Amino acid sequence: MNERNNKLELLGSAPIPKALMALGIPIMIGMLINALYNLVDAYFVAGLGKSQMGAISIVFPLGQVVVGLGLMFGNGAASYLSRLLGRGDKDTADKVASTALYSSILIGAIIILLSTIFLKPILGMLGTTETIMPYAMTYARIYVLSCIFNVFNVTMNNIVSSEGAAKTTMCALLLGAVLNIGLDPLFIYILDMGVEGAAIATAISQMVSTLVYLTYVLRKKSVFTFSIKEFSPTRQMMTEILKIGVPTLAFQLLTSLSIALINRASSNYGDSVIAGMGAVTRITSMGTLVVFGFLKGFQPIAGFSYGAKKFDRLREAIKTSIIWSTSFCLVVGLVMAVFSTQIISQFTEGDTQMILAGQKSL
Repeated sequence: MNERNNKLELLGSAPIPKALMALGIPIMIGMLINALYNLVDAYFVAGLGKSQMGAISIVFPLGQVVVGLGLMFGNGAASYLSRLLGRGDKDTADKVASTALYSSILIGAIIILLSTIFLKPILGMLGTTETIMPYAMTYARIYVLSCIFNVFNVTMNNIVSSEGAAKTTMCALLLGAVLNIGLDPLFIYILDMGVEGAAIATAISQMVSTLVYLTYVLRKKSVFTFSIKEFSPTRQMMTEILKIGVPTLAFQLLTSLSIALINRASSNYGDSVIAGMGAVTRITSMGTLVVFGFLKGFQPIAGFSYGAKKFDRLREAIKTSIIWSTSFCLVVGLVMAVFSTQIISQFTEGDTQMILAGQKSL
């Protein structure tokens, strides 16, 4: 109970810089490591060849669409949950948390099933070439099925963050990422499983992150309860969740569409260009995910302050967050632009076409 009170105190009364650091930094670290393991995944697969690297680049936006469902319910619920906690409405908050979690799992499972059934034509639409298709099919069969864990993780990530439990989110992301970094070379090279090994390593890592969240819930550390009995998708509740969640999903879908269109355009120039653009996507996602991590720390403070009608605190949180995040983006963007050739060169062993395409894009 004392731990729960400390979380609410951090959201409602701690100085804004302290609260943003306490909630934002752990999630930033977790998401940075998460982005890093996407990079490491690409780094190890790149050692297999440009077609294999192209395969994981092609599959990447498909996974992002599935994850978008978790973001829709998780991010939409997180905003509402923070406001409910600010108002002290615990009963409704429990129902919202349960409804968001079970809804995301149900819809995620349906989308994953349909994606698996129509996998080959979907990969064709995403710009897969004949040489990439066998590797893309092998990787996607495992990766897409494992996305059900990712949907759960992304939803819980947002819900847990909304109650101020940033360290739990960091631990879940960190443990999964570190495990993936260790398992990649084991499955890809030592066990000689190639792209299949990369997909299995990712699946295991996602399962471990899921176990972290399940442990957190089962040990009753959360402010919320997640009972199936509290699953109650009323019209008002779904409206509150979806008015934030749908724009988040739209953003995710448009990002995935952008990546897919880039891959389709790149396929006209061969596997090297697809591989180069895939590397760029993962590199830039590192900076993006760090900012998203910081915003996950900002969101519960903003929502709680709004719910508690502490509007001066809300304005201060917004102003501080904009200054900090913009400064970070300027520095990271400059570093990526200046050292673009050196960065892209880490993902290939001398493929000049891949380096040139990636360097220009970055």
